[in-house]
Amino acid sequence: MPRSLHGGRHELGQNFLIHTPSLDRIDTLVRGTLGSILEIGAGDGALTRRLAATGRPLTAIDIDEHRTRRLARFLPGVTVRQADALRHPVRDPVIVGNVPFHLTTPILRRLLGEPRWTDAVLVTQWEVARKRAGVGGQTMMTAQSGPWFTFALHGRIPRSGFTPAPSVDGGILTITRRSDPMLPARARRSYERFVAAVFSGRGRSLDQIVAGAARIDRRIARLALAHAGVEPRALPRDLTASQWAALWTALPRSGRGAD
Repeated sequence: MPRSLHGGRHELGQNFLIHTPSLDRIDTLVRGTLGSILEIGAGDGALTRRLAATGRPLTAIDIDEHRTRRLARFLPGVTVRQADALRHPVRDPVIVGNVPFHLTTPILRRLLGEPRWTDAVLVTQWEVARKRAGVGGQTMMTAQSGPWFTFALHGRIPRSGFTPAPSVDGGILTITRRSDPMLPARARRSYERFVAAVFSGRGRSLDQIVAGAARIDRRIARLALAHAGVEPRALPRDLTASQWAALWTALPRSGRGAD
């Protein structure tokens, strides 16, 4: 395969999924969703062929022009585009893809900011999948998105399940948009700023950190944490999505910033 104008394998993050049990699992997860599909990072088409077999409208994109040209010949019923996953329009309800490991965070941030899709089935680095699913505690990104999305982990992919093999294992992560969000959309930016302030805040206890992040009296912060059912010794990573939403709701309006 000729070198792409956009770089070689390392620059493009080309580690193609060949692990049959994982392909089967992704296929099953996708078949549990509804609507047209956008596949990002189609590569040589191992997953694309599975998605095409669903009979649903499918657009497959990859930044490598040689692979998209070949894939379009092999799968004439699929809309194949040479495109950047960070720039291609996200209009389909279902997003599927083997995410280039070096672009995982920007791609996730972009998807979580897009308003149209409902379900995502993604292959990421194992540790990223674990963290986003909240295994071992919430990350800031997951906490910021929790009122609007749910995250789940669906298995580990050995590094030998890719070709060429990356230096780390992969994981299957699903993200589902909540049909009934815990907070209104208008609150999202100020809520995200508050969560970021809590995760980066200083203090010996969570009530002190929340008081500083929201710029409220510490006593009021303790009352808000109690309302949310948060244990006094909890850390930001320990809070569930419902606790974060309840904490935000319990804050005085002055502590939320501009909704």
